[in-house]
Amino acid sequence: MESPMERIKLSQTAKDQLSKLKRSTKIDQWNILCRWAFCRSLAEPTPPSPVPIPQDSNVEMTWRVFGGEMSDLLLLALKQRCHNDGYDTDKETLATQFRLHLHRGIGYLAGDQNIKKIEDLIELAIKD
Repeated sequence: MESPMERIKLSQTAKDQLSKLKRSTKIDQWNILCRWAFCRSLAEPTPPSPVPIPQDSNVEMTWRVFGGEMSDLLLLALKQRCHNDGYDTDKETLATQFRLHLHRGIGYLAGDQNIKKIEDLIELAIKD
């Protein structure tokens, strides 16, 4: 399945937030934390606000690194979410919505005072 973007570059704010999450959860790969963040945002009932997101950090990864074995499934989830929110599913819209969801999710995870270890992420995922 063709990815909406070849490379993903994070904002400096997102990098700082992920660094905090890396320390607390002991998950040391950016891509794994980014997957958690993306899914966290997708779980929200409202679409993310269309805000400009700078690409001003040195954290960069390919779509395949981001998604790993789940990259096609994550892309399908993104397409479904865009459809549900009334957006087109063209490559540009998917790339924009992906960046918005990723950065919103990173902000949500970093701002959650209850996330102090990896088990807290798991607890968040299995909550009703």
